[in-house]
Amino acid sequence: MGKLNILVTGGAGYIGSHTVKMLEEEGFNVVVYDNLSNGHREAVLNSKLVEGDILDSEKLSQLLNEINFDACIHFAAFIEVGESVKEPLKFFKNNVSGTLNLLANLKKHGVKNFVFSSTAAVYGNPEETPIKEHFELTPINPYGNTKFTVEKVLKDMSEAGDINYVALRYFNASGADESGLIGESHNPETHLIPLVLKTAKGERESIKIFGTDYPTEDGTCIRDYIHVNDLAKAHILALNHLIDGGKSDVFNCGYGVGYSVKEIIDTAKKVTGINFKVEETDRREGDPAILVADNEKIKRVLGWKPEYNDIEYIIKTAWNWEKNKRF
Repeated sequence: MGKLNILVTGGAGYIGSHTVKMLEEEGFNVVVYDNLSNGHREAVLNSKLVEGDILDSEKLSQLLNEINFDACIHFAAFIEVGESVKEPLKFFKNNVSGTLNLLANLKKHGVKNFVFSSTAAVYGNPEETPIKEHFELTPINPYGNTKFTVEKVLKDMSEAGDINYVALRYFNASGADESGLIGESHNPETHLIPLVLKTAKGERESIKIFGTDYPTEDGTCIRDYIHVNDLAKAHILALNHLIDGGKSDVFNCGYGVGYSVKEIIDTAKKVTGINFKVEETDRREGDPAILVADNEKIKRVLGWKPEYNDIEYIIKTAWNWEKNKRF
């Protein structure tokens, strides 16, 4: 059997580019389809990049006519929660309508294997932790709602025999490839670790802690930070699962262990050797105290073995990227 052809939408983005690099290393033939609204041309190292929008049916159809794809990994989505609250229509148009357009084109061209970039935001504010896949899905913002909607569509399409899919519900993707060639580069940046490191670098005056009165050991929120390359590996395992005839399923992607905001800040100070300014302020609305994954299912079903479950290593790779950013 020759090289498998994989279409990666949003492959010029943060998690997409790390997955593309790993797919290349594992011998897949990858084509990235990205409108570069949030992605970076430089993040696509060796694969073919087609600049296009998932809402552009004509362009998608043309590409799917040219290349006989074995599977699609779909990352192309808007992800900023705060923006989704202000502009829900923008998020539903891209994340839902765009995905439906992509799925219609894949169905038309007989591409059945589909790996979907979902999110722990589908759980909303869960009543208990660690979070298991069978917990009720009650998203509390438009971003979470868009991913929840697509998951429902995929389930129905799978039951109709149109698609075989794996939805991966990410917790907090973090870190960067050790090579320093790719890393996290959002504008605006909203994720804690890069914001902390930008403060260490002197690009920000201070880092804010939103709430120090949560029911946690040090009073700050706890999150499950997963290194982006462990997340990329989860996509490849999901892809192989589908190619080998595995059934449609959903999996949490996290380490099952959480770190508080203060722990992240203290680790960043240790890694960088810089004592930057920290401000404590009021809670933000909608921030749950603890969000940690139960990852037993992905380990058992897909054989996922995390390699980088070390918060110091995660922050070291992120700092290496932050100091030497290429884009």
